[in-house]
Amino acid sequence: QVQLVESGGGLVQAGDSLRLSCAASGRTFSYNAMGWFRQAPGKEREFVASISWSGDATYYADSVKGRFTISRHNANSTVALQMDSLKREDTAVYYCAARPPRTDGVSSNYKAYNRWGQGTQVTVSS
Repeated sequence: QVQLVESGGGLVQAGDSLRLSCAASGRTFSYNAMGWFRQAPGKEREFVASISWSGDATYYADSVKGRFTISRHNANSTVALQMDSLKREDTAVYYCAARPPRTDGVSSNYKAYNRWGQGTQVTVSS
């Protein structure tokens, strides 16, 4: 089973960029579709972006489309979330998640993911 550790969060100003990284351990990473979710205080966890295990397919929430980019590097067992033009409403704890090995396709449904990292805080100030 893959284990996940996020990094790269921090405090930035609106309009700035930030790059989150998720390091995965486990032999099946190359066969795990991956996703990023976020949870703001008092709100439910929401989907941000997903990438297939091959990297050929990506899927974004409408709220981040055109601003965020998900990518993966299977050789290094990492998945990244490049966040540009950040807004205050992007403030949240960001979680990296993995789907079961060899489960094809991207997904916005948190129930499709069975492994989660501990999260990294992103705070965007105006």
